[in-house]
Amino acid sequence: MPSKLTSLDPATGIKIKSYTPHTDKQIAASLLVAQKSFESWGKQSLKNRAVVLKKIARQLRNEKDALAKLATREMGKPIKQSYDEIEKCAGVLEYYANNGAAFLADEVVETEARKSYVCFRPMGVILAIMPWNFPYWQVFRALAPALMAGNVMVLKHASNVSGCALAIEQLILRAGAPKGLLHTLLMPSSAIAGLIGNNAIAGVTLTGSTAAGRSVAEVAGRHLKKQVLELGGSDAYIILADANVQEAAEICVNGRLKNSGQSCVAAKRFVVLKSIKKEFELAMAEKMQNSAYGDPMAEKNIVGPMARFDLRDQLHEQVEKSIAMGAKLLCGGFIPEGKGAYYPPTVLTNVKKGMPAYEEELFGPVAAIIQAKDEAEAMKIANDSIYGLGGSIISKNSAHAEKLAAEQMEAGSCFVNDFVHSDARLPFGGIKNSGYGREIGSYGIKEFVNVKTVYVKK
Repeated sequence: MPSKLTSLDPATGIKIKSYTPHTDKQIAASLLVAQKSFESWGKQSLKNRAVVLKKIARQLRNEKDALAKLATREMGKPIKQSYDEIEKCAGVLEYYANNGAAFLADEVVETEARKSYVCFRPMGVILAIMPWNFPYWQVFRALAPALMAGNVMVLKHASNVSGCALAIEQLILRAGAPKGLLHTLLMPSSAIAGLIGNNAIAGVTLTGSTAAGRSVAEVAGRHLKKQVLELGGSDAYIILADANVQEAAEICVNGRLKNSGQSCVAAKRFVVLKSIKKEFELAMAEKMQNSAYGDPMAEKNIVGPMARFDLRDQLHEQVEKSIAMGAKLLCGGFIPEGKGAYYPPTVLTNVKKGMPAYEEELFGPVAAIIQAKDEAEAMKIANDSIYGLGGSIISKNSAHAEKLAAEQMEAGSCFVNDFVHSDARLPFGGIKNSGYGREIGSYGIKEFVNVKTVYVKK
């Protein structure tokens, strides 16, 4: 294992802190505690579990200021969005505390038996492998339903947000929750395969790249471990000819720049009907250029630095390659001078099949505008992707847009006249190379349970 896991402030490039990875012995001890905790927690009533979830939610709000500033320092999230993320985490805990019992209620099925029904029982210790872009939300949207169902969790977080990972574990203990509901394991990605194969692990949930998903699925499949994979995305937004262009551009910019563009479900490809393309280009470029970016601790800024310098450089390479292949740069598209992993809001147009901006996920504040001659071609372009996480259709005729979203768009979440975002009340996940399984909503809580048939003949 490496000697240290280091967190760098992406706004300055200055080291925040280095962490010593856990040894094999420490990891084994944590897994043993987790198993023992599950034996107790899994037997708790749903009512008692709900009480604990609400305590954790209160503690999140009590520590909101410190937690938000930690996330902003470790991965560059604009500070207001960090505060919002903490509130969203508290909300998902309360959602499952209030609704979990109904979601997990026995389902009676009429058969020839005197009694037959389906009940839902916890599986055990769930391994969560989480990314840096939403260092709290990604964890709690998996943790809240898992805990309410009676499972416990061990967390392998991204190395650059090790401080956030440890803060989550300690916060849960300070909330008065039973020991062992969540253990943070500081370890490199190279050690994940061995952890998945450990007999203590009952299931695996991963949010990350498609490549990471393939790797985890291969190992978990070999060991017959249940998985939920929420992977990459290249969400298409279709702007129909009747759309209000200024309103459409506002929706698209909000969807593109959320979390400085570093979101699997961010708006990435903008498929515009030919008749309004020029007007949309002007509106999009103007709004992107006027989006305040800079120091993530300044509340006025809605775009901060990218989380790592290598990710910024990779994004710039995708932009440059697309321009070399014929894309037109409307704004941004350069690496600014000075400290920090900053990249300005950027708009590319005339993007065509074969270009990185068309084929690949742009994980940063870059918008790719693609022209379509008509509605049918726009939908074909939107679906012409290896990904299928989310998508949006913008039109004054919301009934027509809804029909297209429900019947033709190939994605796990399809929005009309809004940008795609996760909501604790709705299932979240993708199809194709964006993964499988669902998080949150009534479906998310049943991913890691034993759906058990009980049949009583007489």
